Amino acid sequence: MPDLGPPADVVIVGAGVVGAACAYYAARAGLDVVVVDAGTIAGGTTGSGEGNLLVSDKEPGPELDLALTSLRLWHELAEDLAPADVEYDPKGGVVVAETPDGLVALTKLADAQRSRGVLAEQVDGAGLAELEPHLAPGLAGGVHYPQDAQVQPMLAAACLLRRAREHAARVHTGVRVTGIDQGADGRVTGIVTTAGRLAAGAVVNAAGTWSGEVASLAGVPLPIQPRRGFILVTEPLPPLIRHKVYDADYVANVASSSAGLETSTVVEGTRGGTILIGASRERVGFDRALSVPVLSRLAAQAMRLFPFLDRVSVIRAYRGFRPYLPDHLPVIGPDPRVEGLFHACGHEGAGVGLAPVTGSLVAAALTGTEPAVGLGPFRADRFDAVPPGDVVEYEEQPGEVRA
Repeated sequence: MPDLGPPADVVIVGAGVVGAACAYYAARAGLDVVVVDAGTIAGGTTGSGEGNLLVSDKEPGPELDLALTSLRLWHELAEDLAPADVEYDPKGGVVVAETPDGLVALTKLADAQRSRGVLAEQVDGAGLAELEPHLAPGLAGGVHYPQDAQVQPMLAAACLLRRAREHAARVHTGVRVTGIDQGADGRVTGIVTTAGRLAAGAVVNAAGTWSGEVASLAGVPLPIQPRRGFILVTEPLPPLIRHKVYDADYVANVASSSAGLETSTVVEGTRGGTILIGASRERVGFDRALSVPVLSRLAAQAMRLFPFLDRVSVIRAYRGFRPYLPDHLPVIGPDPRVEGLFHACGHEGAGVGLAPVTGSLVAAALTGTEPAVGLGPFRADRFDAVPPGDVVEYEEQPGEVRA
C-alpha cells in the first residue's frame, strides 16, 4: 500500500470544528500535523449546528469550567481569525421562565453558575421585554447571560484549518481511516486509510459521532452514540431577535439521558437575517428521516415564545447528530489504555463552543505542557467499569481548574 505522505508528529482524524481546533493549536505549537477526514471540512455535526458558544446551559462542574475557558479563547480566536470571517457575535443569551416556579429554579441555577464566574443577571417580565421587545407578554422573568456568543460553525472550522495550514499542516478530505497501526508494544505508529498509510507519532480521535468506531480500530471501547436534532430556518428578516433566547426546559433536556424525543424552545437570529429554531433531541441511531411532527412541535413552541413568527415562512429544515456520551462530558486527552492515542470527542451539542479549549488541551498533552484545565473528568477509560445504562458520576476535586 502506498504512503499517504511523509511521516507526521500527529494525525488528527476529523475535520470538524473540534479537529480543526486541535490542528490549529498543535501546528501553532510547532508539531507536524496532518488532518484526515472521510468526508468534507465541517461535513458532520459541525455543519448541522447553530454555532453556539454557551455558558448559560451548563450546570457548575467540569463542563462549565471548560466553557468559561473556551469563551475566552474564542474571543482571542475571533480577533486572530477576523470576527467577520467566522461571524463571531457576542450577543448574549436570555433564558426565560413562563411561571414563577420556573423562575425560582432558573434563579437557583444562575446563583450556582455565578459562583463559578458566570455573568448572570436576573430580570423580571418588564426586563425581558426590554431585552427582547417581541417576546410574548406575561412571562414570569428570566436570566440574561451576556457571555453567550455565536459563530458560523462551518466558517469557523474552515478558518481554523486555514490557519493550521499556514503553520504547515496538511489536510486530506475524502480519505477514510480503516485502521490504526500499532507496534509490538501496542503503541500507535500511524494510520491506514483508503488512500494509503501514514506514519505518525500520535493519533487524535476527533471524529465526532464516529469516534467510537475510530477508537475500536485501536482496540478500545468508547460508548459514543448519535443523538439526532432538527433545526428550522426562516426567511431572512430585519433584526427582530437580539439574543439567543430559550426556555428553561432546554437546560434540563441538555442534561437528560433519555433516548426518547425531547424538545424545548430555542430561537435566535443570524448575521444573514434568518432565524434558527430548535431544539430537539432523540437517540434513533443514524436515522436521517425528516420528522414532520417534530418540526411542527418546534414551530409551535417558537410561536408561543415569539408570536410574530406566526406570520413568517420557514424556508428549510436540517438535521444532524450530536456525539452523545452517558455522562454528558467529552473525552479529551491521552487514552491511558493505548499509548499514542488521544481523544477530542463526545461534546454532544457543545462542540463548537468547546472546540478552542479542547484543541489547546490536546496540544498541551501532545507537547507535555501544563493544561489550562485538569483532564481528570474527561478520561477515556472512565466508562470501562460502568455497567451499560449507568451514568458515570464525577466527584469534583479541588484544583481541577488552573489559571
